[in-house]
Formats: sequence, structure tokens, C-alpha cells
Amino acid sequence: MRTELVSVGKRLSAEVAALFRARNPLLFVVSEEEGRVEKSIIEAAFSANYLVRVWDCAIGAIDPLAKKPAPMLATGDPDDVLQKIRGGQGQSKPDRAVWILRDFLPHIQAPVTRRALKNLARELSTARLDEARVVVVLGASGDVPPDLRDLAIVVPWQLPDRIEMAEIFDRAVSWLPEEDKVFAKEVREEAIEAAIGLSAEAASSCYAKSLVTEGKRVVPRVVSAEKRRVVSQAGGIEWFDPDPRGLAAVGGLDVLKRWLVSRRGAFTQRARDFGLPSPRGALLVGVAGCGKSLVCKAIASSWGVPLLRLDPGAAKSKYVGDSEKNIRQVLSIADAVGNCVLWLDEVEKQFSGAVNGALDGGVASDAFGTFLTWMQERKGGAFVLATSNDVSQLPPEFLRKGRFDEIFFVDLPSKIEREEILRVSLRKFGRDPDLVDVTRISLSCQNFTGSEMQSVVESALYMAFEEGERVLQTADLLCAAEEVVPLAKTAAERLEKLRDWAKERARAASCVEAESSVDNDVRVPDVN
Repeated sequence: MRTELVSVGKRLSAEVAALFRARNPLLFVVSEEEGRVEKSIIEAAFSANYLVRVWDCAIGAIDPLAKKPAPMLATGDPDDVLQKIRGGQGQSKPDRAVWILRDFLPHIQAPVTRRALKNLARELSTARLDEARVVVVLGASGDVPPDLRDLAIVVPWQLPDRIEMAEIFDRAVSWLPEEDKVFAKEVREEAIEAAIGLSAEAASSCYAKSLVTEGKRVVPRVVSAEKRRVVSQAGGIEWFDPDPRGLAAVGGLDVLKRWLVSRRGAFTQRARDFGLPSPRGALLVGVAGCGKSLVCKAIASSWGVPLLRLDPGAAKSKYVGDSEKNIRQVLSIADAVGNCVLWLDEVEKQFSGAVNGALDGGVASDAFGTFLTWMQERKGGAFVLATSNDVSQLPPEFLRKGRFDEIFFVDLPSKIEREEILRVSLRKFGRDPDLVDVTRISLSCQNFTGSEMQSVVESALYMAFEEGERVLQTADLLCAAEEVVPLAKTAAERLEKLRDWAKERARAASCVEAESSVDNDVRVPDVN
């Protein structure tokens, strides 16, 4: 028998109701969605047989369910509301109630208010059952003062999941005529996926905007544009434009590309219904300039999911504790976005200092630990693609199974791959590869990286342009190739060490190819 799925909002509401029944006196609920969260807290309070009172510094205290809410406490003074909750001093017997205090955290910075809240929490923990009261501090931050942590429980309220987002979508299109609902059903799954990562209010607004501007139709790209705006406001993560050519932009690397294509279906609802776990990601290790970053840009376009580039350096702080908090916030955004490719370029540099130590008081090491924990425990739809040019700088715990689904080694391209890369590069600049001798040029580019071959095409185009904007010729490309000193020569020792490491630790990103006597590239065997 299939278990009924429960939305994240209902699950959190049930958890809060249990905390109310257990008479926990002080809760810090962290969310920017005040309306949605308040509604869930009120439902939780009623299920636990509590009344509800709401206070903020602008309106004072009210009964939120009254038809015409009149202030039960006219003052917006934070100390007055704490006294009201406590009762006494000629006041009537206090209600058995949950008190929701909006934006109360800044007031707690005042020593007197913080002391009063601490005294109140201690008193409420021993109150009689019929006089039980709970204080819920609702705000966007969960920075509980140290002297309140033993008394308070922090409840981070998650953004709407697919179940809730489906309900929001269905409400948005419920008024449409039957003929327009046909299209809504066709794009329903895609529109829901596009809204994952938005608040309930933002998602409703996006759906409404699309219905108004697109002729009674919800267009997923309109919703995605809003999600991009939200992500771009956060530091440490960037919404990156993927390569529109998809995997056609990548020459060679056939094993890696087949593996990535096989994972595409795992992001669908059918895969979730089947019980298939979301793929975790892959680590691409290898020579600089051989297409690792290009694969990250291309696969996001091929899968039709957002590409987010993680920049841990932008989230770093000189203060111990702040870096981990910033990294957690950034990763929570990636989780909230849903299905996406999370690109971590040159990971050994992003967390520099985490392995060999740095003069930062352990900041880099702590931030790296936070990232490792997230990689192991995450349940979102983010597919992590990390690249590395120097695997010796990565700690063993980063490479172990469970962090990534697979580790691929990207070596110098073979002869056939070089021909493919040259064709892709020529097409990129609007040239027909059939008009030049690609095979001959490929032989002259032996031991070149993909980026070096693209630079050959660029240099040849400059030659043709300077000589009267003539047609690009094979001789131009051969001449440009002669001027390149490949990385395989300037960093030969480093390359051999990388190949030795990969022989038994990574899967080759390309098929093993028998090279001719003219082209004797060294290839790493596919040990898998």
C-alpha cells in the first residue's frame, strides 16, 4: 500500500503542534514567509488546544481570527507584551495561548528585554496546564542569543515543496475556462518545477502574472525568470547562463556524455514515483583546458535545468562561525531551487586552506566541513558537478563514495576527439569544417588541449581577417598550431602524476582509442 505524501508545511505544522503539547515555552521560527507560516502555526495551536495571539510593534496585540480584530494591547512596546503574556499586576487570569511575536529578534538585543524574555520562558516552563503559554518569535533570522539557547527551540521553516507548489498552481488556474485548463494540465509539472525555490507568495504572483500577460496561460519561463532574480540577490551563488548548444558544444568525452545523458530521466516525476533517488553528481578531474567547465555549462542546457555556480570565497568571512553560516544559507538556496546543476569550478582553489591549513583561524576548514556534510546529507535535486586540476590538494574525505556518484578523469583529447573539437570550434565561429582538412590539422595539434585548439582557430581567423577578410584556409590553421607551446610540454611532470593517480581511482571520460604511430597520446584505461 502506497504511503500518502505529506507536504513540508503540514509536516512542520505537526512538529510544532507536538512542541506546543510538550509545553516548550519558547520557539524561534525562522522564515521570510510570514503569512504562510503564521497560518500553519495557528493550525498547530488549535490542534494542541491553544488560543492564538499576534503582536507586532505597529499594531500591538490582537486576536488574528476575530472578525474585527481590536487591539488586546494597544502598545507596541516589547516589554509591555512580555508583561501581558506573564499576567499578574491586576490582570485577569492569562489565556492558554500561543503568542506569535513578529520581528521580535531586534528587540531582544536590548539587555532588559532579553532578560525579561528569559525570565518569562523560565516561568512558563513550570506553569499550570490550564495556564500554559508559548512564545513564538517569528522572523527571518535564527540567531538566538547565547543565553537563550538552552530555553529556546529553533524551527527553520522550509519553502514550499512540490506538493504545496502543486496546490498553489491548481488554485491559480482554477478560475480558467475548461478549454484553457487543457494547456494548464500539459505544463503543470514543468510550471511546478519552475517555481520550486520561490515563496508561496512569489509563486502565486508569478502564476498570476503569466496568466495575465501570456493570454490565460502559465508559461514556465516567466516563472523561472523570477526565480533567477531571487537567486541573484544572494552572495556566494550565481545563476549562470548555460551553453545553449548543449552537449553538442563538447567535442569528445563520449563516456562522460553518455553517463550524463543517462541521468537526465532521474529528475522527472516518473523517476520519483518509481522511487529512483536523485543523482548526486560527479567530480571531473583532469588537465586544464580539456572541457571540464564546458561540460558543466552544456549539461544544464541539455537537461533543461538551471545552472548555479557556487563561489564559497564570496561567502567567506574572517569571523569564525560566519563562513559556515553563509555557506549553509547558500546551500539552502540550491536545495530550494530544486532540480539544478550546481557547478563548483576548481574546487581545490575554492576551499584553499582547508587541506594544508591557512592563517584564517580555521575558517576555510570549517566552511569546507559544512559543505561536505551537506553533500552527504542533502535531499534536494541539486546535481553537483565539481572540477579539479590538482587532485593532490583535495582531502580523501571529499573523494570517497557517497559524495559523488562517479569520478571521471579528463585527459588530453585523442586524434578522433581532436577532429571533433576542431569541428565544434569552427562551427562556433561560423565556419564550415568541411572546407578545411580537419584530419591534417588534428595531427598538427597532437597533445593540445581543447582550449588550445580553439585558440588555434581564433588565431587563424585573425590571420584571414588581416589579409583582406579572406576565406579561412587549412594553411592558416596549421601556421597557428605551430606557434602554440602546449600545456602537455610546459607541465609534463604534473600531467604524468595526474595520470598515475587516475589509473586506479577514476573512470576515463573517453573511450580507449588505438593511436597510430604518428599520434601516440598516452590514454588512461577505462578501469570500469
